[in-house]
Order: sequence, then C-alpha cells, then structure tokens
Amino acid sequence: MHVADRQEVSIKEAWMSPEGQRVAVIAIIAEDSSCSEKINELLHEAGEYIIGRMGIPYREKNINIITIAIDAPQDVISSLGGKIGRLQGVSVKIAYSNVIS
Repeated sequence: MHVADRQEVSIKEAWMSPEGQRVAVIAIIAEDSSCSEKINELLHEAGEYIIGRMGIPYREKNINIITIAIDAPQDVISSLGGKIGRLQGVSVKIAYSNVIS
C-alpha cells in the first residue's frame, strides 16, 4: 500500500491499535507563531498519552522549540507528528524508544 493511498488515522481511532504502546520524544520547531493555536489543539487531543512537555521561546531567532515525551501506540505518535509537521512553518522529528508495552 502506498502512503498516499493510506487513509489518515485519527488520534482517537488509533489508541485501539493492537501493536502496543511506544515511548517516544517528538521535537517540534515552529518558525511561524501563528500556528501555535493549532499545535496546542493537536497536543490537547493527544493529552492522555503525553508524559511531559517543554516549550522554549527562542526570541533571538524568532522560533519556538517544543519537546513532547509521549507513551502511546505508534499510530498515534506518527499521526500526531504528521499532523503537526504539515502545518506551515513547522518542522517535526520523532525518536522512538525500543520499549514496547
């Protein structure tokens, strides 16, 4: 199946994934502060999985750096990262642990 053919999995649907929980860190760099509300909305939607969050406004470079520690099914993590990464002026990287529960 091609990635383009795959239907987007909503965060609410993906929590029932049979593959188990993964621990990951999502790194977000927002170069456009107008997307902050949408980022917060997406993070709120996944709030039950978020272990911790740190936001750093780097005023000298006019960017915001956000890190999210999350324990969720892999589909939830990748869906969240994909939705945030599609926002204009936002870059996202995800690092997964090898721990699966």
